[in-house]
Amino acid sequence: MGDDKKTFKKKDMPIRRLHDTDEDVEQGHEGLEEFAELYQDSLRQPQAGEIVKGVVVRIEADCVLVDVGYKSEGCIRINEFIDESGELTVKVGEEVNVFFERGENIRGHMVLSKKKADSQVAWEAIAAAGGEGGIIEGKITGKVKGGLIVDVGIEAFLPASQVDIRPGGNLDRFIGETCNFRILKMNRKRGNIVLSRRALLEEEREKARSTTLATLGEGDVLEGVVKNIADYGAFVDLGGVDGLLHVTDMSWGRLNHPSEAVKVGDTLKVKVLKYDREKGKISLGLKQTMPDPWLNVESKYQIGDRVQGKVVSLTEYGAFIALGEGVEGLVHISEMSWTKRVRHPSELLTVGQEVEAVVLGVDVSSRRISLGLKQTEVNPWTVIGDRYPVGTKIEGQIKNITDFGVFIGIEDGIDGLVHVSDISWTKRIKHPGEIFGKGQTIQAVVLNIDSENERLSLGIKQLTPDPWSEIPSKYRSGTRVKGKVTSITDFGIFLEIEEGIEGLVHISELSQEKLASTKDFAAVGDELEAVVLGVDDVEKKIALSIKLYRQPSTRMSSLPTWDLRVRPLPTWVSCSRKG
Repeated sequence: MGDDKKTFKKKDMPIRRLHDTDEDVEQGHEGLEEFAELYQDSLRQPQAGEIVKGVVVRIEADCVLVDVGYKSEGCIRINEFIDESGELTVKVGEEVNVFFERGENIRGHMVLSKKKADSQVAWEAIAAAGGEGGIIEGKITGKVKGGLIVDVGIEAFLPASQVDIRPGGNLDRFIGETCNFRILKMNRKRGNIVLSRRALLEEEREKARSTTLATLGEGDVLEGVVKNIADYGAFVDLGGVDGLLHVTDMSWGRLNHPSEAVKVGDTLKVKVLKYDREKGKISLGLKQTMPDPWLNVESKYQIGDRVQGKVVSLTEYGAFIALGEGVEGLVHISEMSWTKRVRHPSELLTVGQEVEAVVLGVDVSSRRISLGLKQTEVNPWTVIGDRYPVGTKIEGQIKNITDFGVFIGIEDGIDGLVHVSDISWTKRIKHPGEIFGKGQTIQAVVLNIDSENERLSLGIKQLTPDPWSEIPSKYRSGTRVKGKVTSITDFGIFLEIEEGIEGLVHISELSQEKLASTKDFAAVGDELEAVVLGVDDVEKKIALSIKLYRQPSTRMSSLPTWDLRVRPLPTWVSCSRKG
């Protein structure tokens, strides 16, 4: 052995040539020392628990063979190289760090571990990061009960409450993200690590908040992210500080809910409308970053213009029509139809419907535009006189019956009124419902047209001649008549002398004898004979006398002639009940 050592030295000692310097000789000695160290390393066997470098030489079905420079190759279970998606993460020729567990197994391979090597490296990195309170990078790989799994070289736990500033929601959206985490707790012996992403976010938010508040001012236009939406507006993160974007400041147009204009996660440019430094409240505006559409409304919409729009809202008093972005007009319920009695706009319109309207008025100061739907059509009341001149006979259905008359439908939306006094020449009608029914088809004559007030007067009795035009000549004074008692009053008895024609026998003309009561003289339905005293064709009254009729000595030719137009009947005639 001594000889070998001596021989080795002689063999490897550098030979000093005449022209070599002392520096050349020294470098030769250093080269020999490095070579000796490499030789000793080649003979050294890895120790259990040591991390060594190796090269993948072969991949088999159940293991990966790695050459670590020892006389035999090392074997690592193949599942240590499979990622969460089931893919193999290594290939032949790659260099890997492995953990030496023990010497050769029954197959003659060294027992190595990739995961234990990674774990040891990870723990060293955690220690280098400062341990608890330090910051380390990791990838969120999965979800477990109560939180998420983070790969920091080893598996660490990220509680759900430490994932985000606002806990809650679906944690699946974070899987696959690579982030920095604050180390909350660690126990190497148990292999436990608890992380927090929220802690770093809050620190970053506080820094951003301080910066934002120091430079924030009313009128500033900033970029922010929608964090939350409420019924009354949205909260926008301006960089560590939240501002309220009220629904009325989102759009120049109508919004039923903030979600129609923005959604969580949207990046918006907003204007600071108000900033209360003491309370820390910030009011934002989105529409204020855009031109006000009402600035050119007056030049764009003129009275009489026809415009197109979409129905956006219906109320009891009308419908709002969107004419453009942020500009709406109101169609009042009274401006919807010339003829129909519209009780609610929903009878004619639906939200979302495209309509044409006419501009009736523009008030820029109040941001109001008055529109009309019926003005897009000809007003039928302006031409109804041409279609139905006075005297025209029409036919229609009874639409409505009232105390004062009957409404007849002439055409869609246009009704004419037959007043109760124009139903019959002779019959006394207390209520039109006595002789007509709703939906009944009847004829009438046009009596008058009032287009301005949209009224059409009709008459039924005018379909036939007025029988009273013949009454004066038919029932001259002294004419004997027979009639049926239709009514008995305190002042006399009414006799129907022909259908619809009645005459009054005053109590003084019933009998020569004084009567205590008219009811003692006759009963309704009795037939009585009388003589005509006179006729008033204007007031449609006939005066009768039974007393004169029953006087045997009275000659009809000797009766006085009563011309009611020249010589009015006595006062009692005024008590006649004209229908």
